[in-house]
Amino acid sequence: MVEPIALWNHGNTPKVRGFLAYFLAVSSVAIAAAFFFSDESQNHSLKNILSSSRRVWPKLELNWRSVVATIVGFLGSAFGTVGGVGGGGIFVPMLNLVVGFDTKSAAALSKCMIMGASMSSVWYNLQVTHPTKEAPILDYKLALLFQPMLMLGITIGVELSVIFPFWLITILIIVLFIGTSSRSFFKGIQMWKQETILKREIQEQEEQAKVCSVVIEADCQEPLLSQPKLIQKTGLETFLSNLRWKGILILMLVWSSFLVLQILKNNSQVCSNFYWVVNFLQVPIAFSVFAWEAVTLWKESRARRMSGNWECVCEASIEWTGMQIVFCAFCGLLGGTVGGLLGSGGGFILGPLLLELGVIPQVASATATFVMMFSSSLSVVEFYFLHRFPIPYALYLISVSVLAGFWGQCLVRKLVKFLGRASIIVFILSSVIFASAVTMGFVGTAQSIKMINNHEYMGFLDFCKR
Repeated sequence: MVEPIALWNHGNTPKVRGFLAYFLAVSSVAIAAAFFFSDESQNHSLKNILSSSRRVWPKLELNWRSVVATIVGFLGSAFGTVGGVGGGGIFVPMLNLVVGFDTKSAAALSKCMIMGASMSSVWYNLQVTHPTKEAPILDYKLALLFQPMLMLGITIGVELSVIFPFWLITILIIVLFIGTSSRSFFKGIQMWKQETILKREIQEQEEQAKVCSVVIEADCQEPLLSQPKLIQKTGLETFLSNLRWKGILILMLVWSSFLVLQILKNNSQVCSNFYWVVNFLQVPIAFSVFAWEAVTLWKESRARRMSGNWECVCEASIEWTGMQIVFCAFCGLLGGTVGGLLGSGGGFILGPLLLELGVIPQVASATATFVMMFSSSLSVVEFYFLHRFPIPYALYLISVSVLAGFWGQCLVRKLVKFLGRASIIVFILSSVIFASAVTMGFVGTAQSIKMINNHEYMGFLDFCKR
């Protein structure tokens, strides 16, 4: 398998920094424009917006809308979980425009679909061996590093979605999605070229082996590439080797802590003292788990470097320094925030980020999906207590997503094994993100134009008056 290029190589660092500067600059301009619009005295429009959020739940019946929802949901879940991005950017517009759900209910059902697809994908990945070495295909160290920050970011994103104007969310999503999809696409091309070189060298190795078997020469050279010989395991042995109970228990503890705080917050009065105390309690929980795992990675990486062992601490082929850890924390928060704004699981940032960190596509997809399972299931439980989605429709879409997630992983993994090109996963990831940018951009632009024509309020909303 080709070793991906690490994030912090000299050739990649300027590109990553350039994209971050580009995103922050556009975000600043967009937010400044929103403040400009918020100065307009349109209180009557603001009241109309806050009062017009009514619930629309179509019945689950056999018609062209449910057929389209099934097809789009199946394909979106299959390709979304393979790429490790979930597919929320496709599900929300589909449920809103095609099926007819209101925006909040569509976002809640999108979380249900992401949860179903990610759970089936994790179950499938637990029965798959690591493609290059004796290790779990789920990187628990990276999961422990990103999961708490991702869940904290989702909370922040949900809060921001209440006050941010619709057009501002649309701009931020388009900017971010176009940037990440382009970056992933070019990384896929780079990996494709590397895989072509590898396949050519393997072919030369096989031809050399045939020559050596026919004509025995004393000076016969060594093969160009040495392929690792992995121990053959049964299905049960593979399943058990992919489980790390300590990591799973810590992830469940973080998940449970966030769930309790979310329930307490939703049952309290908005903007009350108790509401803000419970809200801010999520920060120390997330940062304590992140800091514990970050320090563990830093110490282990430093100890290995001092002993002359340059083997990677985890799947990410970088050196764990302070700046890199801060960058990972920022990206985790950013991914969760976008997920909260959009109604996705945050995989649109986490999937490409793991590839940038040097994680091979199979492990990046499996780990991102594993983390999304926790974040999306937390939202589903929270939305259930808030009665945000109809149970029959949710169960149907979850069942579709479960089947799609399993068969999507199965078919694509077999295709990768047959062709010998893991870059296919990267191209799928890039395609799903780009499709999400197109759909969300179209819906957001159409809604913004409608609001402009109706002279509706275009600035920030009041968080405490929702």
